[in-house]
Amino acid sequence: MMDGGQPFSRDEGGVRLALRLTPRAGRNGLDGVMAGADGRPALHVRLAAPPVDGAANKALIAFLAEALGMRKGDISILSGETARMKLVRLAGDGDRIAARLTAWIASG
Repeated sequence: MMDGGQPFSRDEGGVRLALRLTPRAGRNGLDGVMAGADGRPALHVRLAAPPVDGAANKALIAFLAEALGMRKGDISILSGETARMKLVRLAGDGDRIAARLTAWIASG
C-alpha cells in the first residue's frame, strides 16, 4: 500500500518506490507522479539511456542515487527489470528516505 497518494511505501529496512521509466528520452529528469495502469501512483522518470543490455536500469539506479543522496548499492530493482513499470527498493532509514523522496517530488 502506498502512503497517501505517494508512489512509495516504507517497509522493514527502507522504502519501496513504484515508478514508470521512459528510456531514450531527450533528457534525464523527474516528471512528477502519475497514475499507473492499475490506478496506483507511480513516479515518472525520463532517462536518455536506451533500454538495451540493462543500460536504462543502470542509469536509473545512478539517477536515483544522485537525486536522493544514496549509494548505488542501496538501490535495487525488485520487479519490472524489462518493463517500463518498476518497483524499486531503497535500503536504509525509511523515514529519512521518504522525506527525501517527498522533497524531491515536490521540487520536480
